[in-house]
Amino acid sequence: MLVMLAGSAYAQKIKVTSGKLDFLKSETAFTVSFSYENMKVGKMTEAEYLEKRRADLDKKGDSYDAWYQRWVEDREQRFEPKFIELFNKYAEKIPQIADEGRYNMHINTDFTEPGFNVGVARKNAAVSLSIVFTDNQTGAEMATVTVINSSASDFWGTDFDVAYRIQECYGKAGRELSKYIAKMLK
Repeated sequence: MLVMLAGSAYAQKIKVTSGKLDFLKSETAFTVSFSYENMKVGKMTEAEYLEKRRADLDKKGDSYDAWYQRWVEDREQRFEPKFIELFNKYAEKIPQIADEGRYNMHINTDFTEPGFNVGVARKNAAVSLSIVFTDNQTGAEMATVTVINSSASDFWGTDFDVAYRIQECYGKAGRELSKYIAKMLK
């Protein structure tokens, strides 16, 4: 029972913090954009995390520049597409993310926990997102939604790659946000 309670303490939470999502009822599609402004990584700012990572890689003789390039490229190549893929997969009765639409869903990553998996010990990755829906024509803010602690883990425990762990968190956030919006639009 204690294990179940501990697991539920880290459950993903989605909440509309301002406005309403009713404006999406008459839409078939909306656009999406992503940002990573003021993102925290673990208990550090992203800048502090990057400096710590540089020092760790320098000690090992590994290339920080190659690591940093992947850190940035994974956002556009892995995390964002996974979010969109699973959002659209579960968006049966709600608008899907597309190249055009009256509204935009802007997603800022506020927090990333890279987690770790060293075989005998692990910590799940997680992301927290702030989502602002705006009217593409007027720029008016329609609604704000938060996704707190979207955490996912590989069923088999083979998620040794940090980018894979984070990618799965974005996928879960997309899937659960899609379901949440569908529920709100009923």
